[in-house]
Amino acid sequence: MTQHLAGELLVLARDIATRVGDVALAGRRRGLQNVETKSTTTDMVTEHDKATEREIIATLQRVRPHDAIVGEEGGTHDGSSGITWFIDPIDGTTNFLYDLPMWTVSIGVHDRHGALCGVVYAPALRETYTAVRGGGAHLNGHSISCSGVGDLAQALVGTGFNYSPENRLKQAHRFPHMIDKIRDVRRLGSASLDLCFVACGRYDAYFEEHLFPWDLAAGALIAAEAGALVEERNDDGRTATAVLAANASLFPQIRTLVFG
Repeated sequence: MTQHLAGELLVLARDIATRVGDVALAGRRRGLQNVETKSTTTDMVTEHDKATEREIIATLQRVRPHDAIVGEEGGTHDGSSGITWFIDPIDGTTNFLYDLPMWTVSIGVHDRHGALCGVVYAPALRETYTAVRGGGAHLNGHSISCSGVGDLAQALVGTGFNYSPENRLKQAHRFPHMIDKIRDVRRLGSASLDLCFVACGRYDAYFEEHLFPWDLAAGALIAAEAGALVEERNDDGRTATAVLAANASLFPQIRTLVFG
């Protein structure tokens, strides 16, 4: 029953993500009219972030009225079904603002056991990443798996930086101690897409700090179902302050390098 439900919810999540993502892409190409800030002057939100979340929530409340919803832009609703939807309507808003293609619509579905299924749709790349717990990970319907690179010196590592200048400075201080030990570093600006890049082998590893449940709800499952080890570190049981994802042979080396 759980697998059947997961399959149904995945189809629903994929259909919603595709529809709203394509609308957001078309809107971006017409130009932005309303750009605001949130936690800092560089933490942006556009009219499409808000409109996309409203549309996702409206659809879910119509077809799944008893499910709980947690949205990045404040669209939080209680539920009684045991199912919770985590929504990041536009993950990579700065990229969206600058018309860079690395942004996604991320929808993750959790039950009492954790992540059940997830979709990460990158409209400008025309890529849809999906996973169901225990069912593997897929990109545009094709099975994907993480890289097999086990040599730390050959590892291409993705990361991200927080909107807070103080946090970014602390994060930057880590790199002088690791940059000579790996192949190179990449920074896309979308946590969900970073995790999907681990899933399909475009990255060998990825780590980031100061994230939230909607950042990880879909991408972490996709990476794990593609064979990666994924560790989330939580300070308060709600906010995922750090995540690390890599294949099994590389993971302990990266973990020591990043977390000590």
